[in-house]
Amino acid sequence: MANQNSASFLSRLRQWLTAAMALLGSALLAGCGGSGGGDGEVVKTLTIASIAYPYQGKQVFNGLNGVVIQQGWLKEQLAKKGVELVFTPVSTAVGGPLINEGFSGKRIDFASYGDFPAAIAVAGGVPLKIVAPVGQGQDVYIVARKGLAAKSLADLKGKRIALHRGRPWELPFSKLVDSSGLKLDDFKIVNINPSATPAALESGSVDAAVLLSDGLLVEQKGIGHVIWSTRDAPADWKMRAELFGRADFVDAHPDLTQLVVDAFVRAAAWSSDEANKAEVIRKAARGALPEDIVAKDYANSGIPWRERFSPVFNPAVLAHYRSVADYALERGLIRKKVDADALIDERFVDKALKDLKLEQFWAHDGGGQG
Repeated sequence: MANQNSASFLSRLRQWLTAAMALLGSALLAGCGGSGGGDGEVVKTLTIASIAYPYQGKQVFNGLNGVVIQQGWLKEQLAKKGVELVFTPVSTAVGGPLINEGFSGKRIDFASYGDFPAAIAVAGGVPLKIVAPVGQGQDVYIVARKGLAAKSLADLKGKRIALHRGRPWELPFSKLVDSSGLKLDDFKIVNINPSATPAALESGSVDAAVLLSDGLLVEQKGIGHVIWSTRDAPADWKMRAELFGRADFVDAHPDLTQLVVDAFVRAAAWSSDEANKAEVIRKAARGALPEDIVAKDYANSGIPWRERFSPVFNPAVLAHYRSVADYALERGLIRKKVDADALIDERFVDKALKDLKLEQFWAHDGGGQG
């Protein structure tokens, strides 16, 4: 009966997600006036997609996207060229697939999103470039449900673990499994969206879950307890998100791409200033998590504040995407090998750092994470 109920729940969840993706996809495709990005084509609209959250009756962009919008510099610079700037909000529930759809249809030009979905897009024939890192990565947490006497991954062997497959946090979990001498088959993986995970933990439908900073919120509410985090792992285990651009647009419009990267580097410099730390945390929490959870997640990471938002291409970035490409292929998430080296396009960040006189602002060794 438990298996039937679980199958029924997952079936309903898949139906809901499919409907949500179709609805949001239609909104994205109708609302994005992407340039197309062909050679010689006049660009009238430059579109950037990113995760957004409902807050006080509207969709808000957190992180560097929110800072870019707040500063208004990019909008002003593009307007001088007769180009309108559009930020397209995407729900966390369907972020990766929806952004990939926008890239594929050339309806978005840039997006801040995670490593796995981007690898899936590239493997599927959508040419992308990482034009700027957006920091040093985000921690991933494993949370065991309340009442379960588990202290390590080994204690979860044979247990039901909620893991939203194909999302960026699957890679660090897989690395932990491998480094522990275990296999994914040693666990009963339940493919559940993170938004449904707290209820599944509380009801006992799953025994543990792989989450981002919302894992700390689950712990705070007494639903479960954190038994592992990437804060105790190598730096390239963290979940990463970058500023990706469509390769055809980037190559056809390097001047516009440079403005976009300049804006994100400006936003990174502002966010990296200790004087702005409280405001950065406050805005990161809008519509997403309580401020104390965001602050705790930042503090636990061991990354110095100055380095957290670094846009510098350090060796960990390439190492991370090589790992993503290898893992996605080995696990059958993609059928074609992704050339991680070809993803990296450092020229715009290099120029931005030089023009903005920020060449020495961030450490270039990717420091901060032991």
